[in-house]
Amino acid sequence: MEEEVKNEETQEEEKRPIEEEKPLDKMTAPELREIAKEIPGVTGVHAMKKDQLLAIIKEHRGIKDEAPKRKKAKKPVGVTPKQLKEKIAQLKAEKEAARQAQDKKRVDILRRRINRLKKQTRKVALA
Repeated sequence: MEEEVKNEETQEEEKRPIEEEKPLDKMTAPELREIAKEIPGVTGVHAMKKDQLLAIIKEHRGIKDEAPKRKKAKKPVGVTPKQLKEKIAQLKAEKEAARQAQDKKRVDILRRRINRLKKQTRKVALA
C-alpha cells in the first residue's frame, strides 16, 4: 500500500514541468534563503540580506561576478581644447550681438551650444 502511494507521488513529480530557475539577481530574498538553506556549512541564513545571500550562493555554485563594462566616451576626432575654446569665444561674441538685438531665441541657442562645447573641452582635456 505504501509503495503505491510512493509510486503515485513520483509519477506526479515527473508529470510536472521542470521549472527553469530564474536568474539569481531577479530572485527575492525569501527565494534566495531557501536555496542558501540547502548549502552545507552555511548558518544564519534568515538574518542575511539579499546581497549577502547572493554572494554565498554564487560562491557555492562557482559563479564569478563580472563588473559591468564601462562605455568608452566618444571623443571628437582631431579637435584640441584650444580650437574648442576659440569656437566658444566666437559664439560668445555672437551671443552678445544677439542679446543687443533682443533675439531671445538666438541667445538661448547660442547658450546651449557654448554649454556643449565647454563639456567637450573637459572630455578632450581628459583624453
